[in-house]
Amino acid sequence: MSTMDNERTYRYVIIGGGMVAGYAIKGIRQEDTKGSILVISQEADVPYERPALSKKLWLDDEFTEENIRIGAEDYPDVTFEFKTSVQAIDREAKTIALDDGQTIHYEQLLLATGGEPRTLKGPDDPHVLVFRQWSDYRKLRKFSGPNKRVVIIGGGYVGTELASSLTQNDTQVTMIFPEKALGEGKFPEKIRAEYEATFKNNGVELLSGQMVESYQREGDHLTITTKDGSEIAADTIIIGLGVTPRISLAEDSGLALADGGVKVDGYLQTSDEAIWSAGDIASYPDQILGRQRIEHVDHARNSGELVGRNMAGAHVLYQHTPYFYSMIFDISWQAVGTINPELQTVFDDRDNGTIVYFLDDEQLVGVLIWNVKVDLDDVRDLLANPPADNKTLVGSIKEQ
Repeated sequence: MSTMDNERTYRYVIIGGGMVAGYAIKGIRQEDTKGSILVISQEADVPYERPALSKKLWLDDEFTEENIRIGAEDYPDVTFEFKTSVQAIDREAKTIALDDGQTIHYEQLLLATGGEPRTLKGPDDPHVLVFRQWSDYRKLRKFSGPNKRVVIIGGGYVGTELASSLTQNDTQVTMIFPEKALGEGKFPEKIRAEYEATFKNNGVELLSGQMVESYQREGDHLTITTKDGSEIAADTIIIGLGVTPRISLAEDSGLALADGGVKVDGYLQTSDEAIWSAGDIASYPDQILGRQRIEHVDHARNSGELVGRNMAGAHVLYQHTPYFYSMIFDISWQAVGTINPELQTVFDDRDNGTIVYFLDDEQLVGVLIWNVKVDLDDVRDLLANPPADNKTLVGSIKEQ
């Protein structure tokens, strides 16, 4: 690193301080043990395993906050700028402008800006969380427990996992979501019904078909107002309405875009050979599924580590096809590819669960593993080399 007045130069600069950044540092250090690294993060913490915030930290007493840091052994050699934003990228000069007026020169730049959580109309309130950061977990820990009412808005990954984790920590939970039923549009009806029943049987109140208009503070509690005028009281509100990819820097600097994200090649390099991207915002050519943009942890880990290696000169193709997963009460599910109940489905019932194959125009495009233990590489192999006759799908994946 070199310093000159208000300008600094680093071999590697990472914009974004999430999971991709943590794994990219690991990847860089595999290939280059000395090159200077700068991470610019809007957060106040070093990179950490985000899924633990809604799952393991709540359910495993032996798993502590100390366990969630990613690659902490490398951090003494890494410079962090916390609670800092990037205003612009000058590709020609190979510089970025920070919100505090600093100019940073880079040799290799990684865009790992992730997603911006969607919000709702209402006042800033410490008891209203979009639940995206480590600091949100710390707050929710204090706001949960016996005689606490938490209302979760949204029925996606974060909302359902927190409903499960909070309920198992003696918190009263209500979920509000626009779908007519929980899991609608994601799981085939037979599985969806089991999914929804599991929440109800564990005491989660489900308010389906409800669009939330706004919320407001009323004394010692918050009030949520839905489109039909209903009002629901809460001690704490969690907004789990998904995220929007943060791509404005890439867009403003003229990088190629695709799928609502930053277009990269098989090495995770953008249309600028000195700029790379990975994780939520990267649209990449998947070896099995074709061009994809995936917002999930497995992709963040694997693409993050590989992009770090490639920034340091490895030149290795990204050949990993990510999987999705979630754990809810006693349900554990995983999926590779496209799972959409509107597609043709083939059910493969097992002793304790089900494997569902999704077909689009008779072509296998996705596999859902529901409460069954399998080797996911077997699933990937099946998607890469599907059988000529779909009647042979049943039984084609072995249990572990």
